[in-house]
Amino acid sequence: MFGKRPDGRRIKNLAPIQMIMPYVMKTRSDSMNMYEDTFNCEPWDRYIKEKEAQGLKLGYMHILIAAIVRLIALRPQLNRFCMNGRIYARPKIWVSFVVHPTLRNDSEGTTIKMCFEGTETIDEIAQMINQRIAKETVHRTEENGTDKLLRTLMHGIPSFLIKFVVDTLMWMDKHSIMPKAIVELSPFHTSFFVTNLKSLGINHIFHHTYNFGTTGLFFAMGKEKRIPVVKNGEIVQEKHMGFGLVSDERFCDGLYFANSLRMLRKFMKNPEMLEEPLAAKVEDFE
Repeated sequence: MFGKRPDGRRIKNLAPIQMIMPYVMKTRSDSMNMYEDTFNCEPWDRYIKEKEAQGLKLGYMHILIAAIVRLIALRPQLNRFCMNGRIYARPKIWVSFVVHPTLRNDSEGTTIKMCFEGTETIDEIAQMINQRIAKETVHRTEENGTDKLLRTLMHGIPSFLIKFVVDTLMWMDKHSIMPKAIVELSPFHTSFFVTNLKSLGINHIFHHTYNFGTTGLFFAMGKEKRIPVVKNGEIVQEKHMGFGLVSDERFCDGLYFANSLRMLRKFMKNPEMLEEPLAAKVEDFE
């Protein structure tokens, strides 16, 4: 209570510059850093075909989520969040994303939040994602807990009280007295959020991180396209997918982010690296 949270433990052994940053940049909208990159799709396409031959349904989003989960397991400072001037480390890795049963204009999206230990293989993560998506789309019989929570806030409360309720929840979250049940259901209390704009046929964007909740990383996948690259001294066309990342810079420094992104590139270039389970994730310091 008042400092103890169900979704993280406070990190106290920080450099002075890290300790002051949350007081200089008080919200995530103050502290957003934007980064974009592209990945060669050819290794992914080849890998997806190999997995399909083995009976595993795999897509670009599966690879991206599996790569980020492994990255966070090895680079634990990415799994921190900032709240009320304090920096916390999450005990597990959470991802939130939205799926649509169809791409029709009237198709209502479903918000999914999943939890990983960080030691899972790409096969395990893909199977878990596929099972959850099937449960929330083709096998869906009722709203999941996350959707029920959001619908209750928007439809179960008179409109003139919604602002009061949301402000109250934000105040409770700020002071670490938000009920654990709400934190667990909230898609905004997550290690990272992913939006798959590739499926909508448009380019990636820089999606803001939310001031409500604890989201510190927001990845937006874009539609793949062919770009000219120099290969063996010649200019050739390669299929690349772009992504945009918006991050909260307060919980780790730029050097740590840069080295982490280099590691992410290795995983994206060689998805086979994610097939071996991780013996144990790297724990954050106190």
